[in-house]
Amino acid sequence: MLNPFARRSNPHTLVVGMTGVKMGDRFVQIGCPHGGRFGALAGQVGLSGDAVAIVPDAASAARAEKGAAQAGALVDVRIAPPAKLGVGDGVFDVAVVDDTGAAGGLMGIMGLDDRGAALRELRRVLRPGGRVVLIGSTPPAGLSALLGRATPASSFAVSGDALGALTAGGFKSARTLAAREGLVFVEGIKPR
Repeated sequence: MLNPFARRSNPHTLVVGMTGVKMGDRFVQIGCPHGGRFGALAGQVGLSGDAVAIVPDAASAARAEKGAAQAGALVDVRIAPPAKLGVGDGVFDVAVVDDTGAAGGLMGIMGLDDRGAALRELRRVLRPGGRVVLIGSTPPAGLSALLGRATPASSFAVSGDALGALTAGGFKSARTLAAREGLVFVEGIKPR
């Protein structure tokens, strides 16, 4: 029976489903405001895949390592700026940018030039046909808005700026996949 008030056994089911990370994928996540979310995604690639977190600082690296350890996932965590990821061309099948952090998220706080450079770098590290998925926070709604318990929205992913930026960054088929449970998912595909 479906109970809208019941808690799910896995709070990351939506993120895993919407990103489409699967067994054998070479997966990179940029930013790590939530270690459990990264661990859930990294656990999907299994031993035949590769999971990498590229984060801007030591605190994010610690969150990524803790989340991966709790999920039992083998990962590589690196500290690097989003515009210089330090990996080869065409290495990854899926790139996830978790832009749900405080103060507008990693991409949300970047200037236009830096954001463009970061998206070009993501395009470079994806294989032809590879996907980038941006995860942002939606504005509080319903009971959460009334009680003031929801997190602020990430202006980049929610405002529609992400679609234009992905297209300008050379991605095709940029689209919003869904907005559910306080998150929005925006996807772009690297041309073949």
